Amino acid sequence: MSETSAFLAALRPPDEAAGPALWFAFRGRELLVHSRGGIEPLAAPEALGLAPRCTHYLGALGALHCWSIELAPDAEPPPGMVFRDLRQLYGVLDTSLHAVAARAVQIVEWDRTHRFCGACGAPTTAHASERSRVCTACGLAHFPRIAPAVIVAVEKGDEILLGRSGHFPPGIYSVLAGFVEPGESLEEAVHREVLEEAGVEVEDIRYFGSQPWPYPNSLMLGFTARYRAGELRPDGVELVDARWFHRDDLPMLFPGNVSISQWLIRDFLARRA
Repeated sequence: MSETSAFLAALRPPDEAAGPALWFAFRGRELLVHSRGGIEPLAAPEALGLAPRCTHYLGALGALHCWSIELAPDAEPPPGMVFRDLRQLYGVLDTSLHAVAARAVQIVEWDRTHRFCGACGAPTTAHASERSRVCTACGLAHFPRIAPAVIVAVEKGDEILLGRSGHFPPGIYSVLAGFVEPGESLEEAVHREVLEEAGVEVEDIRYFGSQPWPYPNSLMLGFTARYRAGELRPDGVELVDARWFHRDDLPMLFPGNVSISQWLIRDFLARRA
């Protein structure tokens, strides 16, 4: 699969969708892949002895139609295959495939957790023309959930603000991030998160880019910002440490170049070269 293959999302497969397809099969949030880390087109999941509990059409990746599959919690992988969390497959699974898998796991999880209405408890049913589940009693529509989060590279001249979360691997630092609260603009979220987590104020907030982040259902919205005022003071909750690092003396970072946090840091370094 080419890394540049375009994905076209759709709700229903076209009439000519027969033939080999890409099946993204999940046991919980773990994707079924070959032991070497790939996914190959199949005529049907039954070819691997899989028994889907539910399937969803996703769209087409290049010429291949894509489906998500929900498997039973105790499903065993076929010979030569394994279940892997998507985080483990960064840099292993083809970039285009990983992006579709990230979409697939969120749809599978949303469908599994919204089969009953959160308002009245009645069963829901899939809508015929949109990605939603509708309550059979009160009519409330339940759409896939997306939790927006901001991530920001705060700069002070040739220094960048990096912090350590308590769940990071030992020694790893990254840019700051946090979820957007109800009624808050993205810019307000950047101001609040940096002030709450690191104790400093920022200005000149500029949009950088975005990345879907299926852990579990986020959309990361990236920004750059300049330091304005305040003394660096990590909150000890979200951040166990935070420091200003000179571009020529950066700490240990997450390896690779697959996440928006890495793109932000690389962009900072490129502009300070």
